[in-house]
Amino acid sequence: MNNNTSGRISFSEKNPVLKNKEFLCYLLYRFGIYFALNLQSTAIYYWVYHLTGSNLKMGLIGLAEVIPAIGFSMFSGHFVDLHEKRKMLLMCLIGYIFLGGGLFVLSTQISLGHLGLNWTLDLIFALIFFGGILRAFIGPSAFALLGQLTPREHYPNATSWSSMGFKLGSVLGPLSFGVINTIMGLLQDNPIDMVRTSGLVKAIPGVTGSMFLIFIVELFLLIPVLIIKAKPILKKTKEPIMQSLSLGVKFILKTPALLGAQALDMFTVLFGGAVALLPAFVEINRMTETEYGLLRAAPGIGSIITLVLLAYLPLNTKPGKKLLWCCAGFGASIIIFGLSKNIYLASVALIASGMFDAVSVVVRGTILQLVTPDEMRGRVAAVNTMFISSSNELGDFESGVMASWLGTIKAIIVGGCLTFGVVSFTAMKAKKLRKFDYKEYA
Repeated sequence: MNNNTSGRISFSEKNPVLKNKEFLCYLLYRFGIYFALNLQSTAIYYWVYHLTGSNLKMGLIGLAEVIPAIGFSMFSGHFVDLHEKRKMLLMCLIGYIFLGGGLFVLSTQISLGHLGLNWTLDLIFALIFFGGILRAFIGPSAFALLGQLTPREHYPNATSWSSMGFKLGSVLGPLSFGVINTIMGLLQDNPIDMVRTSGLVKAIPGVTGSMFLIFIVELFLLIPVLIIKAKPILKKTKEPIMQSLSLGVKFILKTPALLGAQALDMFTVLFGGAVALLPAFVEINRMTETEYGLLRAAPGIGSIITLVLLAYLPLNTKPGKKLLWCCAGFGASIIIFGLSKNIYLASVALIASGMFDAVSVVVRGTILQLVTPDEMRGRVAAVNTMFISSSNELGDFESGVMASWLGTIKAIIVGGCLTFGVVSFTAMKAKKLRKFDYKEYA
């Protein structure tokens, strides 16, 4: 008996976007770029911490990326709306290839031996700053392109799969660093205690190997991006740039459900940015490099679990209320993580945080796709990039500053408690978000 006569809906019928060749290329790109960027981020945090031993320096990594990401976001949205989206995505990818190559060269022993500690740190932060500029453009470009690859009725399905590609990359990137760092550390006699010495900088084999892998992956991603055909430019008129820039902000401010979801996500992740403190957390609890990689990947593992479930059980009813409950669960998970003393409880807590966060990603992304007019996608996505950058990178900075003030463990616990306060305030004030229904916009 076939699916239709039995009354059951097949997996392919639940996921029509998987029949779209260009969407599959987009999905491969989405996975690959976030695999590379999360591997890169994990390696950089580990690298900088073992060069300096400073929580504050780890916080400054986030600040170095968020300043250009926010500063260029408004202009990037205007620029993306006026240009072909596939070409914009390709230019950003080429920029990341140069960034990955630069970090690889900088991480080698030849480069480190000539530069010394201070110059090495300065160049790391300069390259992170360049990555922040690229981030301002790649987010709006990818968002706008996704809207042109699938019909409107498939947006929730496309958003779920796009989020799954993002989260899978977010898991395998950090996990790969733990494996690479362990293997290369065994192959070479380079104790981590010798990395941080007076005026002398030694290469960390795992960091160098990771940077090389990032460079190769980003080169490979040119293939799926080039397979996607160029898309029409939907915005034909050119209004004054300041007027154009303000439209994205005004649109979000006039759309209560979208504003509520964005603000909730921003402040939840801002105060719950415990992952930035993982190098210090691992050192305090005397865990290994492999366990560091596992913990760094744990939120992504949780997200993938949720996203796989959503592929079979779509989030079609009461998305706003579910978003609020899951953000509260995220805060509770961060508190439990801060209180944990072993790898098992810490892993479970971070996996749970990723499961709750995945709901936020899907609901926020779907609301954004449904309510945004086609001709404004770049500018609205640019404002979205500001929210995301503010929450992630400023969250890293906030965590670093808080940890240098209160200590690592107290900073994590306080962040989780503040998340509860944000959820409670949003639940009282954002009525449109609580009552949001996908069917009204499909």
